[in-house]
Amino acid sequence: MEKERVSHHASVQRMYERIRQDGLTNIWDRFEAQGLGDDPDKRCPFCMGGVRCDFCSNGPCRADAAKDKRGVCGIKADGMAMRMMVLRNVMGASTYHYHTEQTIRTLRATALGNTPFSIREPEKLRSFAARLGLDTSGVPADIAMRLCDFAEKDFHRHAHEPSHIVAALAPQERLGVWKKLDIFPGGIYGEMLRATSSCLTNVDGYYVTLALKAMRMGIAMAYQSQIINEYCQDILFGIPYPHKMRVDLGVLEPEYVNALPNGHEPFLGFAMVQLARSPKWQEKARAAGAKGLRVIASIETGQEMIQRWTMDDAFYGFTGNWIMQEAVLASGCVDLFACDMNCSMPIDPIYAEKYQFKLIPVSDLVAFEGVSDRLDYVPEKAAEQAAQLLDMAIDNFRKRYGKIRAVTGLPVTEAVVGFSTESILEVLGGTLEPLLDAIKKGSIRGVAGFVSCTTLRDTGQDVHSVRMAKELIKRDILVLSMGCGNGALQVAGLCRAEAAEMAGPGLRAVCRALGVPPVLSYGTCTDTGRCADLVAAVSAAMGGVPIPDLPVVAVAPEYMEQKATIDAVFALAFGLYTYVNPIPTVTGAPNLVKLLTEELSDITGGLLNVNPDPQEASDALLAHIETKRKKLRIS
Repeated sequence: MEKERVSHHASVQRMYERIRQDGLTNIWDRFEAQGLGDDPDKRCPFCMGGVRCDFCSNGPCRADAAKDKRGVCGIKADGMAMRMMVLRNVMGASTYHYHTEQTIRTLRATALGNTPFSIREPEKLRSFAARLGLDTSGVPADIAMRLCDFAEKDFHRHAHEPSHIVAALAPQERLGVWKKLDIFPGGIYGEMLRATSSCLTNVDGYYVTLALKAMRMGIAMAYQSQIINEYCQDILFGIPYPHKMRVDLGVLEPEYVNALPNGHEPFLGFAMVQLARSPKWQEKARAAGAKGLRVIASIETGQEMIQRWTMDDAFYGFTGNWIMQEAVLASGCVDLFACDMNCSMPIDPIYAEKYQFKLIPVSDLVAFEGVSDRLDYVPEKAAEQAAQLLDMAIDNFRKRYGKIRAVTGLPVTEAVVGFSTESILEVLGGTLEPLLDAIKKGSIRGVAGFVSCTTLRDTGQDVHSVRMAKELIKRDILVLSMGCGNGALQVAGLCRAEAAEMAGPGLRAVCRALGVPPVLSYGTCTDTGRCADLVAAVSAAMGGVPIPDLPVVAVAPEYMEQKATIDAVFALAFGLYTYVNPIPTVTGAPNLVKLLTEELSDITGGLLNVNPDPQEASDALLAHIETKRKKLRIS
């Protein structure tokens, strides 16, 4: 593969060459091998169109809308494509909510005094509980217990029982739209049950009702899973505030014991950092022959951590997003790869054997062929488990160092991370007015919630994400970046104050005045809910402007997996103009495509836009923003 088809990042391009020299299977070669002919992006046209099904023994079936060729059961192409999308949505919602359940479990155990953590943000706990209508009297532990009880009860409401969390947190204007469309949700478990059951053979084959069920589940997910999760993690580990963080593969140095918590849940990662910061653990590492002990943040677990805690010699930096995984593991610098509930690849055991690091699942969801050791996270045992993991890393250093050729001299840079609603308000002097003034005056034309994965479809890792972000800021659109796409922009240098020089004149002036980058690092994919809450706050500050009328867009330039699909469906239900790439696997369903890209604006106010060309896509996003500015008379 050509360098840019591998990755935007020079560090990954270099590691790809090392992996190939070592003769290992890798994600780039595997992607290329899946292509048809000499085109790595070309696959089965029925699969690409979303119009094949193997749900029952009458199949597999293929549908062709142009010929009215249906599945054996009679389902049309549109229903077939949307039904598969709903099932992707269920997987995304359930995985988001698994994380939330673990967070509530950790908060409850912490309130009882049974974890190494503490309630770091009692004021946020109190204010969030108040928003939910809870009794805020008593000590923080009492409030936390009430919050856990309330949340868990709401999660388990039947689909026909309205969610109290959604009613308390969503904008009133949206609540009215959702009730009118009958997509105001019940509990998340009830919605997942309803959506999954609808996808059984011969139950619901109508693309419109399936799309509405997906949006209803997406709303439950955003408020019950994402917002509850992130705000409770803030309460436990701290509200994100801006600070610098080392990023890219150069944070890995072979002379140190390097322990990498990987995945999406930060609990054991934070517990390891707490221990690694003590002289006792640093001395244990030196006794093994290392210069010291470092916890290195990786993928979305790492993103959760770096948003909240500052770097030092023990919590040293962040590698990047999930497609970097094999590059990270092949560096010859890793001693421990602790894998929680998401984004650990089935191929990892081969890399563990080759490069001699300890690979261990720390979630009951994760398993690897040939790996029997595991240490599933238990909140009450977090300190003990973190110590076990660090001991594994130190023991592994003795086996690795000097025996595995390490790659050194890889690039490292710094990014400004840690933006949140609270920190943005602080930068603005405690009110949204300076931001709103900049939008009204036109210095900032609009805001893009940039929530993305990373993929090899059409371009190399992060190539399209970086291009899109540059095009957006060039058009004076402020970017709030989340997910693996956030890691892409951090490593690419767009989350630095100096990146303001790439922005248009209006945004550049605002960034210089405030000392902030044009791309604000806003968290993980789970922070989609946090971003929606910020958009709601902007709506309220502008006098209750309906969400679809705001100069705000959602952007997912490199969506990849199932979580991303439910994020996009929620954005459409929320009323946002939503850009996604690569082109989703629904192109064989013309009526569904028309619903999502044309008709939905008259239903929820949201609209889907797809275009692989970054300039054309950014022009369309800006045109939408300018239409909304004109409607608000702020053009």
